[in-house]
Amino acid sequence: MKTSSALLLAAAAAAGIHMQVQAQERVWRCGNEYTNNATLAQQRGCKVMEGGNVTVVQGSRPVAAAASGGTSPAVRAPSGGSPAGSPRVESVDQRARDGEARSVLETELRKAEERQAQLLKDYNNGEPEKQGSEARNYQKYLDRVADMKAEITRNESDIAGIRREIGRLPASR
Repeated sequence: MKTSSALLLAAAAAAGIHMQVQAQERVWRCGNEYTNNATLAQQRGCKVMEGGNVTVVQGSRPVAAAASGGTSPAVRAPSGGSPAGSPRVESVDQRARDGEARSVLETELRKAEERQAQLLKDYNNGEPEKQGSEARNYQKYLDRVADMKAEITRNESDIAGIRREIGRLPASR
């Protein structure tokens, strides 16, 4: 009787080990996707994941997406991209903020345009005046001219970016 229960216990342990090994199938990674389907993995050229377990957590539907399916426009999420749960700003306060942002951007635009005018004046159509040792070292002069041209290009890009930002603001009233 002792041998039969020991044999039964050993068989159950072996079956448990077998079940545990069977539960840990191979897992393949296909980019950001994981699969345990060998044929699908071979078709996609996925790589076998070695060592460690993979835990996949199913995502839930975002609240904004669920709310936008309804018929009431009051339930929809704002299209301005504000995060869910962010406090609502009164329209008077928002207009004041927009006005302040516009004045800051316009000040920055004026500074950038003044800087651009000065850079273009110094650049002198690609022939700025030589400074000090540049009369003897022509490469130094060419390097400074190239740096000036790059700075003019960067400043033009900054001006364009500031103008885009001003264009995104609501029209002032």
